[in-house]
Amino acid sequence: MKIFQTDQIRRLDARTIELEGIRSSALMDRAATALFTRIRQLVDFSDKILVLAGPGNNGGDGLVIARLLLQAGYQVTTVLCNFGRKLSEDNTLQLERLKRVPVSHLLIPDTPVILESLKDYDWLIDSLFGSGLNRPLEGDFAATVSWINQQPIRKLAIDLPSGLYGEENDINAGRIIVKADLTLGLQFPRLAFLLPENEVFIGEWELVDIGLHQQAIQSTDTPYTLTTLQEVSGWLKRRSRFAHKGICGKSLLIAGSKGMTGAAILAGKGALRAGTGLLTLRIPEPSLIIVQTALPEATAQTYSDHFWDDDCSVNGWTAIAVGPGLGNNHAGMASLERLLRQQPQRLVLDADALNMLAEKPALMKLLPYGTILTPHPGEFERLAGTTSKTGYKRLQAAITFAVDHQVYLVLKGAYSACITPEGTCQFNATGNPGMATGGSGDVLTGIIVSLLAQGYTQREACVLGTCLHGLSADLLLTVQSQESLTAGDIAGNLGAAFKQLRKS
Repeated sequence: MKIFQTDQIRRLDARTIELEGIRSSALMDRAATALFTRIRQLVDFSDKILVLAGPGNNGGDGLVIARLLLQAGYQVTTVLCNFGRKLSEDNTLQLERLKRVPVSHLLIPDTPVILESLKDYDWLIDSLFGSGLNRPLEGDFAATVSWINQQPIRKLAIDLPSGLYGEENDINAGRIIVKADLTLGLQFPRLAFLLPENEVFIGEWELVDIGLHQQAIQSTDTPYTLTTLQEVSGWLKRRSRFAHKGICGKSLLIAGSKGMTGAAILAGKGALRAGTGLLTLRIPEPSLIIVQTALPEATAQTYSDHFWDDDCSVNGWTAIAVGPGLGNNHAGMASLERLLRQQPQRLVLDADALNMLAEKPALMKLLPYGTILTPHPGEFERLAGTTSKTGYKRLQAAITFAVDHQVYLVLKGAYSACITPEGTCQFNATGNPGMATGGSGDVLTGIIVSLLAQGYTQREACVLGTCLHGLSADLLLTVQSQESLTAGDIAGNLGAAFKQLRKS
């Protein structure tokens, strides 16, 4: 699913109007009717609803919604908050239509003071401003947003919570933004939905299809997309009836250290459950008994000091992963450099391997094209040598890093971002907060190296790997709570995730 930026959304609206030969007000009616249909599913017929509409086209959407709710028999009060501002042409049209509804309960105040008299509502629909906003709210509009945020009722935002921009929000210093419980996005997610700094404003979010023209959508390019199960289900490989372990991928996983053997085991479980034909773990000598007991399906190689020496070769494995629980020491640094100089073509670096790169940036010049790096935000900032004020700035830094170093980057977290050397960014839609547990990232590393070994491309391994990882955790919530999830649970449930994905 494409994610368009604010200026592109305006052009899509205009192109839809042009292609269909309709008025802009007809597109507004279509969008607001779709929103009304979803709102009817959310509210009870006995609920009292307060609609706050602004002077622009987002406000026009709100006026149509208010009219449709009134005509359906709901108790609705509408407040047109323009405070002396000129109304848009379509807003003016929708206002006249609303006025023709008997008992429309319409207020057009000069100041926000009148809001203090509005009490005992169950829902507040925010349609003051949408993605067209280009500067922070101030004056009467800022006061209106402050009043909204003080109300102890359910708040639903149309398009975007008023005051929030569709992409970068670090210039919103005052953060005068509606704090919605639910945001109904128009057809596509906004980039702001996927960034951590905006969660308090967006709340939960859903998409409502407003019928933008498919030709306009398909002909508009964007570097941002959101993974859907339907898309990646078509990527899954089908095994030949005559398949054997030797042709299903040979994975090498270099992981573990004293006190961190569990990281190697969890990554190994992820690799095995994701389907690698053969798995070899290269581990410190003291970890051998633990690993072979926990993972009898894997073979093991041990080392005492350097995990990669002059006698080691990248030949013999289809894909290699390095890092989970590895520890960060001089011997490891030297080993990583030796490995990189052999230029393995299917390589995944995580955890302590990333910390070694951050400590010795010169090693990044040795990264083979298409190496996959899987940092969480803290690891990325150490790697890039930057500190980002917002998730948006971190994302932009990550895109620049991937392009500059010609690597694939999986920036982990909610909506993990899979970034390519060309600068495209695909967000993952699966997963839940129960994954915020030790070892979850190790499992993901195992999944990705396993998929690489089976012949998936780097992009496919990143996108499909994060999707399966999150989907496994989501499916577990039918029998567990977020609090009870462990990384081992996620690895163990990957079979259910594969089955669900094939059904999509």
